[in-house]
Amino acid sequence: MAMSEEHKAALAQGRREARAIKGYLKAVSNRKPGRPPSPDRLKQKIADLTAKIEEETDPLKTVEYRQARIDAEQDLERLEAQADLEELEEGFVEVAKSFSERKGITYAAWREQGVPASVLKEAGIKRGSS
Repeated sequence: MAMSEEHKAALAQGRREARAIKGYLKAVSNRKPGRPPSPDRLKQKIADLTAKIEEETDPLKTVEYRQARIDAEQDLERLEAQADLEELEEGFVEVAKSFSERKGITYAAWREQGVPASVLKEAGIKRGSS
């Protein structure tokens, strides 16, 4: 039995919406709480730690500096990846309301997942609604 064009379009829409939602949720889950440091500050910190590693003679201090440098490099990667967050957020806002209505996902569930209230408001999802 062949699917109607309407059914195929609905399936395609569902896949597009799911990709937009999933991409945004992954990005949101990678954010750390608080104000992020600037990329310049992180790059300077990495350079400073690299210099300390080269100068340090105590192996215990060296390994601590190495770990701090690795942490700063990961923070920088995360920060650079967040530049994509705005685009992902736009995609989420575009489809979240219809996705929520179709799947029965509530405001509270989105908030527990880490979606900011301001994003839900922009998407048209209100408290007490799905």
